[in-house]
Parts: sequence; structure tokens; C-alpha cells
Amino acid sequence: MNTAAPPRQEKLLTLLLAGVQFSHLLDFMIIMPLGPELIRRFDLTTARFGALVSAYTLASAAMGVLGLLWLDRFDRKRTLLAVYAGFILATLACGVASSHIALLVARSLAGACAGLMGAVIMAIIADVVPGERRGRAIGTVMSALGLSAVAGVPLGLGLANQFDWRVPFWVIGGLAAVLWLGLLRVLPPLKQHLARDAETSRRNPLSMLATPSLALGWLLTFCVVFASFLLIPYLGTFMVGNLGLTSTDLPWVYLGGGAGTLFAARLVGRFTDRLGPGRMLAWLLAGTVGPHLLFTHLSPAPLSVVTSAFVMFMAVTSTRAIPTLALVSARVPPALRGRFLAVNMAASDGASGLSAWVSGLLITTAPDGSLRGFGHVGWMAVAVTALSLCLLWTFSRSALPLKTATT
Repeated sequence: MNTAAPPRQEKLLTLLLAGVQFSHLLDFMIIMPLGPELIRRFDLTTARFGALVSAYTLASAAMGVLGLLWLDRFDRKRTLLAVYAGFILATLACGVASSHIALLVARSLAGACAGLMGAVIMAIIADVVPGERRGRAIGTVMSALGLSAVAGVPLGLGLANQFDWRVPFWVIGGLAAVLWLGLLRVLPPLKQHLARDAETSRRNPLSMLATPSLALGWLLTFCVVFASFLLIPYLGTFMVGNLGLTSTDLPWVYLGGGAGTLFAARLVGRFTDRLGPGRMLAWLLAGTVGPHLLFTHLSPAPLSVVTSAFVMFMAVTSTRAIPTLALVSARVPPALRGRFLAVNMAASDGASGLSAWVSGLLITTAPDGSLRGFGHVGWMAVAVTALSLCLLWTFSRSALPLKTATT
């Protein structure tokens, strides 16, 4: 049974949680376009800058694993406010870092807090929003990805170019502080999961979460994300090196992709509620096969053609997480939901890092700057997607009974 909020409060709360997700994603994404300035300012090697980027997701994954030991033992409101406050302080610390090491530490702390934030946000939605509207709520929160690409990153880069590279971090920290105050006022105490299954919650969380049904949920999430990030990190290089675009074309392509993701996320959320998360995820997994093969086997083409293919690719690929989260969160008992989603978030972060490394081993750069082997990686992404469909079928048949996993 949900701790249902009044519809008006539910909508406001969903928007606030989407804002929290937006601030986290923007904080994660802004470091990459700031790369040239940071490399020059701190005299970094490419490897050291790569460590700055990966520190965020690696810390997020590590903290997600640690979160399974305690995340369901406290009021979810207090937990979210605490980790979000840590995220705000770490983000502001990025803006005052005076050395590469200080920035690396601040990025790691921000990522550690962000990993827990994502799990708590999804646990709150699963606790507060009824199942028939949960897909739309998750779609609203996940649309933060498209919004950060469409508006957040260009605005952040504009501030950095106009003032200083530190300013975007201060602005993100200030926005997050406003959202923190909004959560303090709007988010009700969420303690009902503490009263449920009290005896179960005192048992070893590892033994409770290692059941086949829940482990299948982690594996499903891992494979869905793994298939996506085999390709996503190298899309820009592929478009410039293989498809004939220039570096100045990329902002427009990514702007279109972000807008497509923003629109598709809301649409997929609605259809997740209408069709059910399992069926919607199956349709999306099958629907990504064509865009993945099309884009990874494109020949040099005009900007409009490449942009259209990229928008279609991002719209279907980035939204697969919406029904995935709706499906797995609904199958977990409330007393275990926060810890399960913390590890689920760690599985997602681990999949993104591992898949980028694997595809990096398979892709080579030719002397003219083009990528070799990208088409083969596209076929690998299709194979992992097919595996995800098999896992989805198995997970749907072996998931926890409804009376156990109260939604």
C-alpha cells in the first residue's frame, strides 16, 4: 500500500524530485565540455581528466553498494535531505577547488551522494505515487536528462565562457539549495516502510536481497544500460570522424537529441502506465534494434540526416530506463526498496563504466580520425539488447508475488 499524497502535492513533489535529478545530471555532464579549460588550467594529462570524469560514477556505484546496509533504516525524507545537502556542499567545493586533487575529491564526494540520491528518489516515487501513475512520474523525473542536455549544459558553458569555469558549479549548488528548501517544506515524512516487515528488515540485507527474483532485476538493469553505453560515449567522435560533421555541428546535434529525449521521456512515462512497464520495456528494447544498427552503419550524410538519426537513437535508447525502473521498483517489498534501488543504481553505474571500457577495446581510431569497429559494437549492443529481452521474460515470470511486493 502506498503512502499516497494528495494529487496536487504529488505533482509538486514529482517536479521537485525531477529538479533534484536535473541538478545531479547537470553536475555530472558539465565536467565533460569543460575539459579543455580544466586540462589547460590544471595542466592535466588526458588520463587525469578521464579520472575526473569517471570518479563521479565510480563513487556513485561504490556508495550504492554500501547503501544496501542502511538505506531503508531511516525516514526517506531525512535520508534524501542529508545526502542532497552533502551533494550541494561537494558541488560548491568543486567551484572553489584550487588543484586537480581537490577537484577530484570534490567530484568523488558529489558522485557518492548522487548515487544514493537516485535510489532514494525512486524509492520515494514507488512509496508515494500509485502504480497506475508511477510510469508518468518516473518519466517526469527521467526527463531531467533531456532538459540538462537542452538547457543546462549550454547555459553552463555560456556562464563558464562569460565568467569562469567555477561559476557553473556555484549556480548548480545555488539551484540545489533552493530545491533542498522546497523538499524540506513539501516532502512529507516517509516512515511507513520502517513499520512493515520489521522482523525481515533486521535480517541480513545481503541474504534478503540475493534472492533470484531481485538479482534478476539488477541483471536486467545492468544489461539495459550496458547495451546503451557501448555506443553513447563514442557517438560524437563517430559523427565527426566517420559521418563528416564538424565540431561546431555537434552542439546542434546534441541539442536535437536532448529535445527528443525530453519529449520521449514524458510520452514513454504515459504509455508505461497505460500498457504496463513490462510490455513497454519489451517494445522499447525491440524498437532500439533498428536505430542502433542504422546509426552505427551510417555513411557520411548531411547534418539534417545525421541529426534525425541521432534524435531517434537517443529518444528510444535513453527512455528504456523509465519502464525498467517502474518494473523493478514495483516488485520489491517496501522494507527493502531503498537498499535494492541503491544497488540497482550501482549496477547501472557499473554497467555504464564497464561497457564504455569494453567498446573502447574494440574500437580503434584510424589515422584520418575515423573510428573502426563501431559497426561491430553496434551488433554487440543488439545482442545485449536481445539478452535483456530474455531476462525481462524471465523476470516477469519469476518476480515476487504482489502480496509480498506491495506497491
